[in-house]
Amino acid sequence: MRIFKTKWFARFARKEGNDDKKFSVAITEAEKSVAVVNLDGGLIKKRISRSGQGKSGGYRTTIVYRIKILAVFVYGFPKSTKANLSGIELDAYKKLAQMFLGFSDKISQKR
Repeated sequence: MRIFKTKWFARFARKEGNDDKKFSVAITEAEKSVAVVNLDGGLIKKRISRSGQGKSGGYRTTIVYRIKILAVFVYGFPKSTKANLSGIELDAYKKLAQMFLGFSDKISQKR
């Protein structure tokens, strides 16, 4: 499993004080289908805990995801600031997911 963060997400995570261990744990949980929402089109939504708090007061993350192959954290936000992605945002992230997942297929075929 390869785990990446977009530049935007990396800045967001650093600003919020999140470390890579939280993201590895989130993907491990996603692999076991623990508290993950399938948004279709290669996207999942996963809660990440805030330092010193639980997941209920934490963050929602949007991840381009292909089981056991690839995870790219593309967007995150505190649950207190926003309920969910808008339809327009969801469509845009699904298009991004198609691009990322298409890249991984091409790389796998070359090996």
